[in-house]
Amino acid sequence: METLTQYWEFVTQKKPDGTLLYDVLGAFWVNIQLTLWAGAVAMVLGTIILAMRISPIVSLRAVATFFTNIFRDIPLTVVMLIMWLVIWTQLGVSFGGKMSTDFYILAIIGLGLYHASFIAEALRSGVNTVPLGQAEAARAIGLTFMQSARMIVLPQAFRGAIAPIGNTIIALIKNTTVASVMGVATETSAVMSGMIETGANFVLLIFLTFAIGYVLIVIPVGMFFTWASRILAVKR
Repeated sequence: METLTQYWEFVTQKKPDGTLLYDVLGAFWVNIQLTLWAGAVAMVLGTIILAMRISPIVSLRAVATFFTNIFRDIPLTVVMLIMWLVIWTQLGVSFGGKMSTDFYILAIIGLGLYHASFIAEALRSGVNTVPLGQAEAARAIGLTFMQSARMIVLPQAFRGAIAPIGNTIIALIKNTTVASVMGVATETSAVMSGMIETGANFVLLIFLTFAIGYVLIVIPVGMFFTWASRILAVKR
């Protein structure tokens, strides 16, 4: 009990300005925001990549296949280092002049690009559940590829891919910790590292705090996607 009391005092330390020295809840909120923004990027880009992947145009299929294979095979840490060392350092890409803003946005882009390849593959598994006869019927009544994809194939693909998309989002939640590579100093792994450096006596409790935090985030997300996959499943 005394150890827990000491740990609570350690966690609730404040800076001279009155803010928490280790803002654990704020760190989790940063990771949730990274998940939401990067997830939106991944969903949009993944849908575009899927459309290219199933396109009748050979060059578009080749580009989509190349993109998917590259980002699925490169470790996420390497992607983030490319965003930092190449995009920001060498090419000088900036989004407003503040270093923290640049790193935050580049972290979102890196996470979005990486997970877009997995979203595209998840959606492709959903496309495989759509009967071929439906696409053929769409062509028979004069619909273009884009019309049949938008009105017939993609809606069913999304419903059939809810479960794998959910797995990708859960992986994204946990992968946001890699944003510390980009210098996002307010996310969970960076805050946890700072706590361990100054509170070596509480290492186990620090790990438990962040582990429990991620469990409390991931379990409801997994339950939601399980429920959605059951409710939205395409009845054949």
